[in-house]
Amino acid sequence: MEFTKEEIQSKVASGAQNCDQLCFPALKQLSITDCTPDCDLLYADIPFFELKKVSLSGHFDNIHHCSRLKLSWVGDLGVEIHSSEPDQIADVYNVTNHFFSDIFIGRTASLDIHTERFPLDPELVRWVNLTRLGVVVVNYATVCKLIARLPNLTELSVWGMVCWVAAVRASIPDIGHIHNQAEYPMNVDIMAEPKVVDSESAGVAPAASAPVCTWDGIQANDPVAWKPVSTYSYSGKPQHPVGPGSIDPDIMHMVRQLTTKEKIGQMTQIQVGQLVDCNGELNRTAVEYWIDEWKVGSFLETPANHGGKYNWYSPKSFGTFTDAVQKIALERGAKIPIIWGLDSVRGANYVKGATIFPAGVATAATFNPQFAYDAGRVAAKDTRAAGVHWAFAPVLDLTVNKLWSRTYESFGEDPYLASKMSTASIHGYQGDYKRDRSRVAACMKHFIGYGNPFDGSDRANRHIAVHELLEYYVPSFKAAIDAGAASAMESYGVVSGEAVTISNYYLQRLLRDQLGFKGMLVTDWGEINSQATMYHTAKDVTHATQLALERTSIDMSMVADDSSFANVTADLVKQGTVSVSRLDESVARILQLKKDLGLFKHPFTDKALASTVGSSQDIEAARNAVRESITLLKNSDNVLPLAKHERVLFVGPTLNSTRYMGGGWNIHWQGPTDAEGDAIYQGFGDTVIKGVQQVTGTVPRYMPGVDIDGAALIDIDAVVAAAKQADKIVVGLGEKPYAENVGNIDSLVLPWQQLNLVYTLASEAKKPIVVVLVEGRPRRLDRVPDVAAGIVQAYLPGAYGGLPIAEVLYGEVNPSGRLPYSYPATESQASTTIWQSSYVTYSPQWAFGYGLGYSKVTYSNVTLSSNVLCRGAPITASVSVTNNGPHAQRESVMLFTHQQYRVGYAPELYRLRNFAKVDLAVGETKKVTLELKAEDMAFWDGDLKRRIEPAPVNIVINPFTQADILAVVELVANPEDVLENAIA
Repeated sequence: MEFTKEEIQSKVASGAQNCDQLCFPALKQLSITDCTPDCDLLYADIPFFELKKVSLSGHFDNIHHCSRLKLSWVGDLGVEIHSSEPDQIADVYNVTNHFFSDIFIGRTASLDIHTERFPLDPELVRWVNLTRLGVVVVNYATVCKLIARLPNLTELSVWGMVCWVAAVRASIPDIGHIHNQAEYPMNVDIMAEPKVVDSESAGVAPAASAPVCTWDGIQANDPVAWKPVSTYSYSGKPQHPVGPGSIDPDIMHMVRQLTTKEKIGQMTQIQVGQLVDCNGELNRTAVEYWIDEWKVGSFLETPANHGGKYNWYSPKSFGTFTDAVQKIALERGAKIPIIWGLDSVRGANYVKGATIFPAGVATAATFNPQFAYDAGRVAAKDTRAAGVHWAFAPVLDLTVNKLWSRTYESFGEDPYLASKMSTASIHGYQGDYKRDRSRVAACMKHFIGYGNPFDGSDRANRHIAVHELLEYYVPSFKAAIDAGAASAMESYGVVSGEAVTISNYYLQRLLRDQLGFKGMLVTDWGEINSQATMYHTAKDVTHATQLALERTSIDMSMVADDSSFANVTADLVKQGTVSVSRLDESVARILQLKKDLGLFKHPFTDKALASTVGSSQDIEAARNAVRESITLLKNSDNVLPLAKHERVLFVGPTLNSTRYMGGGWNIHWQGPTDAEGDAIYQGFGDTVIKGVQQVTGTVPRYMPGVDIDGAALIDIDAVVAAAKQADKIVVGLGEKPYAENVGNIDSLVLPWQQLNLVYTLASEAKKPIVVVLVEGRPRRLDRVPDVAAGIVQAYLPGAYGGLPIAEVLYGEVNPSGRLPYSYPATESQASTTIWQSSYVTYSPQWAFGYGLGYSKVTYSNVTLSSNVLCRGAPITASVSVTNNGPHAQRESVMLFTHQQYRVGYAPELYRLRNFAKVDLAVGETKKVTLELKAEDMAFWDGDLKRRIEPAPVNIVINPFTQADILAVVELVANPEDVLENAIA
């Protein structure tokens, strides 16, 4: 459908005032031809709900008037600008997933942008010919970085607080015309021509008391330094799980005393960028506004990610910031302490000096839950040292589609392995969190089914039958609930077409009624509003909020950027659409969590914890996790371990980089920027090259060889010449840091020039090559497995992964990691898992559970305590494991089952049922005994009944590293007996 300029003008002239009268609900394409200055009709208050493409065409002198686009849209929008003089104007720019990327605008084109609604990455901007820019200044630092990349900018219009406009003017003195528009309240979420509005009705913080801006917007290193203690003591695991329970009487009394607005405020969470001023400091006026006006009960995130003056906040600086906010909260508004949330997903990765642990998938590769516990415990302590009480972790999504950008955050593809890691992680984060003030509230996420996007892209819809959801995706969350998880976060997107955020089934009947979760439930970032603005599962934000409150048990909206949730919810309560009792239910859980965390008695930072941040004890715990996670995938002719006397050339970008070992959620959301590089770590980390130097006592020969994007080889002739002089070559391949949708890829294959580096060295130097993979997901390697003599999977080992990798390469550590996923050999295997139906060919590059060591380990056959397996009568399977040398070996012994047939339902290829990790000296034999229950063999059927089908069952030990280590047991059960009924 197309509308002419005249048709739009006619509709406006007819007196249409609101969406029902003025919007174009089905319009998918808008074409405007031969624009004139008065055709600038597209304002933010005219929603184009389905608009996907805007085409502007005509003579250049006219079209430039229409290139100043002011649109309100939902989803992705592509804008094409065509002209009879194409060399004078851009042809295309795209807006994708609410992120500007690779934009090109013509010589006289202009653009109005709002820097908070669309988080700009200035490094992606190609507006080289842009001459006029209008900016609603919300994130001052981003705007300054953006402007620095606009060489031909001659006119700039800035709306915002006076101090910010002055700062922008000071930072770009060469621009001829800077229009200081009317003072504009902060954080107004529009794209229209800025205008003065009433701050209270707009739901934005007032511009009063604005500081004089003196900061240039360039973040600096936090100057706070400290000498961490070497060791410290801590409380161990509680005897019994500590978790949420019934609501205390004093909390219910407190709830009843609150006004409706105060209750809604407790249910509202705002991101820290709303509290940061133009100097990167705490904006006390803004804090008072959110506390006084909206009674906000929770804030999240680190100032470093949202315009703060430091790129990585020390415990002291972070704690000073959060304590100042807490003090205001206790003196104003409802006078209730705030709860602060942070993505401490692998250690307190947003706190300067805190030990960054291996990613979740690497932790799973250890097959040792102790490391999940250690990572959680240290993360909790370091998070609490910054005045933060709530960690948005662990990530319990089952990784199925390996294209998914969040693969590295999870504990792999297997339900049993993920469940064991889940339990340990919750215990680590929380401990006895109701008494121990060095622990935090854990937040199991993302409920549910997030890890199997149909096309591999983040947030894509997942097609998962309910009985399969219960069988494979729920167990890790059930384990967390049983371990006492204090809170949960729902997942982005939709499962089988149903939006999770407004689903009564997922967030009430399944989570609360069936699984028995009693803790606090928070949305992910902006997910209620996204029902209207992204997924089209609600008419508008009001409708989305109503559905979330009516249908689900959501307690807190991570609305993040504005007061929309508070405004809308207040209206819904006033109208009688949402009851006060519904608010009371959620507020009671929120306040109970605050009480459990000790916030009513101890709301401020425990400064004594800061001295433990970055302790040698923590660093060694992280390195031990890396040592047990590294997985040896190939070792032809014993190319490894390397000998210290050998001449080894080290090549590749991942071998000399701390940030590449860290990946995303590592200092920043997307990891350190290219400009920050490794310097941002300020000594809190290492590299593989530094590790090699420490192990060998000599400076290794290192050359980059290729850039991390795999776009070009670097000094390849010199690299080849050096390689010819070496005895062996170690090549580091992998990925640059990413998180969420920024990490979306269309293919699992590593960038071509990274692969080509290996091929070139193999063909030219003809020396043994060892490839070290530093990657967040299993990237396809093309012919590398055939070319390389050795392949080592290091995953994302974290900031202290360099020394352990070097120790493995030189044999000081014998690798014992095992793959926590099936490593694809082809694109079609992206979603291959160990638990897929047994009749489907399973031929990945490397199987789940695969991994080698430097010793030859052999297994005897399995002996069973009984040949019959019945309910209520567990059996044991025992196997003797022998280390034939030549090195001491730590060995993961895994028990799998394969049901020979299952009536009506195809049995899985294998299901992991139990595992243990044992230490074996050279020549030592140990008997390892593992338990199996008939109840383990129960499965969810299509009628949502959990039951057992009798049949012979193969019990198999380490099927992909050992041959024919199996026994058969007869599974005896009445298939009509139902162990559990799901709540439909």
